[in-house]
Amino acid sequence: MSTPVIETEEHRALRASVAALGKRYGREYFARVVAEGRHTDDLWAEAAKLGYLGVNLPEEYGGGGGGIAELSLVLEELGAAGCPLLMLVVSPAICGTVIARFGTEEQKRAWLPGLADGSRKMAFGITEPDAGSNSHRITTTARRDPATGEWVLNGRKVFISGVDIAEATLIVGRTEDARTGNLKACLFIVPRDTPGFGRRQIAMELGAPEKQFELTLDDVRLPADALVGDEDAGLLQLFAGLNPERIMTAAFALGMARYAVGRAVDYARTRQVWKEPIGAHQAVAHPLAQAHIEIELARLMMQKAAHLYDAGDDTGAGEAANMAKYAAGEAAVKAVDQAVHTLGGNGLTREYGLAGLITAARVARIAPVSREMILNYVSHQSLGLPKSY
Repeated sequence: MSTPVIETEEHRALRASVAALGKRYGREYFARVVAEGRHTDDLWAEAAKLGYLGVNLPEEYGGGGGGIAELSLVLEELGAAGCPLLMLVVSPAICGTVIARFGTEEQKRAWLPGLADGSRKMAFGITEPDAGSNSHRITTTARRDPATGEWVLNGRKVFISGVDIAEATLIVGRTEDARTGNLKACLFIVPRDTPGFGRRQIAMELGAPEKQFELTLDDVRLPADALVGDEDAGLLQLFAGLNPERIMTAAFALGMARYAVGRAVDYARTRQVWKEPIGAHQAVAHPLAQAHIEIELARLMMQKAAHLYDAGDDTGAGEAANMAKYAAGEAAVKAVDQAVHTLGGNGLTREYGLAGLITAARVARIAPVSREMILNYVSHQSLGLPKSY
């Protein structure tokens, strides 16, 4: 159903092999895991064995030596097969990228091989109850204890994915600049069992193996080497993780959209009400064709964003990543809605596995940044219009 036009032969081969893996598991496996309250450990382990989880990480630390272009492809194809791995967004894409770019040699050797081979996972904690889209309002603070040199963290985080299955969480906090007194963003590796680091699962109306958590940091003490990168780098290091997050969210949404349209097309080819299959009627065919077009357009922007990011153009990637996430989120919501509508009553049954995607598709519009904030970004940064806030 798709013909990538700007990918290399290696990319197309990777697509085919990941698609084959996804087909072996599929939506039934994913739905069974969710129903049983388990995690997609089997798929994660096999994807790791085949080298897919760390395809973006440096070869010298056990990765594939590729970039976000390759990792987004992996997530998209698994999603198109109905079995996406959300932790690909968090563990190798955000945390792995940040550590690979800014971590110390000790941090790289400690974490990257495990993130690459799937034996270790890391969560990412940025969102707070009063600081969602506005990262400048983050209140989680980190201060040095002058007596020990340790960092002491205090604060709260919400909607943090996979904390229960991650060995550590990369926490975004703020430290005080000794020269100006202003607070600046910094990143800290917080092991799951650190004293004072608490978690509470958030009940979600969302069928997914990965759970969401609220975190509390109450005088969490960390060694000096828990800081990732340079204390003075601030937002540069933060956005090194946020741009891949947006690109990977686009891949997640595109995989979901492709799965939904694929199921709808299969149904429309065979479902017969009068003399012809319902797919022969333009009222059914045209909306599915529009959904396919919007998916392809969103993928082109995602590929552009990944190319810019992997080429080191952080500014260009920032604009493209936001646009890709917006376009893919819109495409996913429309594709899922049309797929359900195409199947009629069957679209709401558990047998066809589409109804649950209605909620899941909305996530791509909301997280990790809302469509409205992306429109703000584009109007301010791309068009040069004045801010309203």
